[in-house]
Amino acid sequence: MGTELLAPLDLAFWHLESDAHPMHLGALAVFAPAPGPAHGADAEAVLELLGTRAAAIPRLRMRVRDVLLPVGGAAWFVDKDFDVHRHIERVRLTGAESRDGDGGFMAGATRLAGELMERPLERGLPPWQMYVIGGADGGPFAVLVKLHHALADGMRAVAIGAGIFDEIAVAGRPRAGAPARRARTVPPRSWMPGPRQVAGLALGRIEDLGRAFGVGASMVRASRLDPRGAPALTASSSGTRRLATADLDLEAVQRIRRAAGGTTNDVLLAVVAGALRRWMRERGEPLPEEDPRALVPVSRRRPGQAASGNKLSAYLLGLPVGEPDPWRRLALVRTAMDRNKAAGPFRGAGAVAVLADQLPSLAHRFGAPLAGNAARMLFDVLVTSVPLPRSALSLGGCPLRAVYPMAPLARGQSLAIALSTYGGRVRVGLVADGKALPDLDRLARCADDEVAELLALLTTR
Repeated sequence: MGTELLAPLDLAFWHLESDAHPMHLGALAVFAPAPGPAHGADAEAVLELLGTRAAAIPRLRMRVRDVLLPVGGAAWFVDKDFDVHRHIERVRLTGAESRDGDGGFMAGATRLAGELMERPLERGLPPWQMYVIGGADGGPFAVLVKLHHALADGMRAVAIGAGIFDEIAVAGRPRAGAPARRARTVPPRSWMPGPRQVAGLALGRIEDLGRAFGVGASMVRASRLDPRGAPALTASSSGTRRLATADLDLEAVQRIRRAAGGTTNDVLLAVVAGALRRWMRERGEPLPEEDPRALVPVSRRRPGQAASGNKLSAYLLGLPVGEPDPWRRLALVRTAMDRNKAAGPFRGAGAVAVLADQLPSLAHRFGAPLAGNAARMLFDVLVTSVPLPRSALSLGGCPLRAVYPMAPLARGQSLAIALSTYGGRVRVGLVADGKALPDLDRLARCADDEVAELLALLTTR
């Protein structure tokens, strides 16, 4: 793998980062002890296995360097001094957390993961890090994975990170005695495009610019100079991070979807709206004058497309926290999402990533602070779904019990919610500003309560 320019959106994420606003994705993968006589895994052995497998993933050996052309641009280069041990670290729980069973382990792992998510990745190295948390006395352990958003979007991050698991690593290993694969030769061709290619490129560029102009106009119309959302969601940033997790019953979510229609994602967005409403009321806060807006990312990656980096757009969705009826909230969410989908991912104010793809490198380098401050005027909370492999996974023979995805906080944002389905449960990772939302665990519990109420009301319909 040689030099590769950062695409405009990747460059935007690279320059949006600051010490108080690191732009990395994360995932907290929780493993049960290995079955059988081994009774668990030695933490140092897990650390060594992680290092071996991560070093074999070509993308994780790349780092970012500035380039002369295009002006203001940057590119991925293979790090000739790559040392995987600079990216893998073991973190121990406190004595009380390690002794207090699974509950104590999860509390300790989420506490540590929140603290570790505060730290920006070192920019002079390939931008990723992995931490082995716990693993003492043959008990459960967790692996926290951090990947810079410039490296990949959620779907690509899953594809990269999956290489650490037994099933994927073994499947990609050549069979003993099998002949080595020969590299396919690519016939030489001129870098000069032909007349038809020039015409196609010109038409495509005109179409892209017209689309970007429409998105920009929609953003101006949708921007709020004085957001009046929940105080906690519009609080000033402290630079701290806190993590909480929730586990929702997938079968219950699917029963609700079958009764209400729409998609599973519609149900989960309605659950988020209901959880926010419950949480605000439990805090004793008045409901906001305006429903908080969610930015809901949507992938622009075509099936089978292996391109690195980000292929994203997004929808804007008002979360109907002012509506007291859970089923009415769900209907409102479904109607709004149907409207978004009918318009498509290339239109509307939520398609800010499409606009970023049309800006030159120099604009991203110098305009990042201004663009970052604009996020607050556009939305209040990020809510994203990250697809995971459906098959059972393991690491060193230890079964993967749960994986909680984590999204970065944009400048001016206090809360990001990521959801993934694995093992018959919807795993929810909530990342928040630690000062703005010290009671994040309560919000996580409210999500479970909202599913339970929707399910209970289903029996009376």
